[in-house]
Amino acid sequence: MLDKYENEIMSAIYALCDGTGGCLISSPDILAVLPEKHRYSAEKLEDIIFTLKCDGYFDVITSERKGEKMYVINLKENGFAYKRTAKQKQRDITFKIFLAFIGAAATFIFGIILKALFGR
Repeated sequence: MLDKYENEIMSAIYALCDGTGGCLISSPDILAVLPEKHRYSAEKLEDIIFTLKCDGYFDVITSERKGEKMYVINLKENGFAYKRTAKQKQRDITFKIFLAFIGAAATFIFGIILKALFGR
């Protein structure tokens, strides 16, 4: 399971790859897509990219073009399934909230019934 920062970076990389098998991107390209509220440094970005690589989301090759560090990213099976997994996680959270609401309503109704039967 990805943490918040890994999830944001994986989402940015998936969006930059545009559903294709791979892409050639630079650190500023990734940083431009990320939310402004989190300050990502180039070192932190590189660490998270390496972590995602180790987790099997994509293969990455680093190179330089005109003095700028570039990443050649090829999505793996986990990388292709990223969006589907994110949607499934959202559905699971929604279902748990709905189930908690139903449980609270059932408990409330059961309490009213018990109060009506025994609360004279």
